[in-house]
Amino acid sequence: MKVGKYDVYIRRSKRKSVSIKITTDLQIMVYAPLFVKDSEIEKIVLSKSKWIDEHMLKMQNRIEEQSKLKKISFEEVQELADKAVEYIPKRVEYFAQKYGFAYNRITIKNLVSRWGSCSTKCNLNFNCLLMLTPDYVIDYIVVHELCHLREMNHSPKFWAEVESILSDYKKAELWLKQNGGNLIARMRG
Repeated sequence: MKVGKYDVYIRRSKRKSVSIKITTDLQIMVYAPLFVKDSEIEKIVLSKSKWIDEHMLKMQNRIEEQSKLKKISFEEVQELADKAVEYIPKRVEYFAQKYGFAYNRITIKNLVSRWGSCSTKCNLNFNCLLMLTPDYVIDYIVVHELCHLREMNHSPKFWAEVESILSDYKKAELWLKQNGGNLIARMRG
């Protein structure tokens, strides 16, 4: 849909509010409830034009910065995966025993958009790139995924569980926010 100078892509779902996101390929995505009319979406997009322009510029700068980063070779990925297979399961076991978590399988993957995940079958997946982060970041991702075994969401109860184990988890989140995008960008290309 064309809104002023913008090409806007709309995704409707059973959500309750409208949100706008600038994607990594510089598309403007509008996530809207099923009941919101196109005319209302147009008004919202136009009212947020300053925000859209600012974030479009930020994303363009990020893409440019990331394109200059040295890509990680297949051999380097293999080395990281080998290190991760040795290190991460030990950290999972440590926290699982100490805090009473039960999980099934641990898999180390070459993920391009996530640091970890937890399935409903209690399987844990971790990105081999974690081996390029500080130890406290690895511990945070391990604890984050273990806590999903009890809360499969990001509710206040989930975050309280994370904080009860790692009171300074926000330090790791900040590190990932500041550095994680560039690490993951090195996998793409």
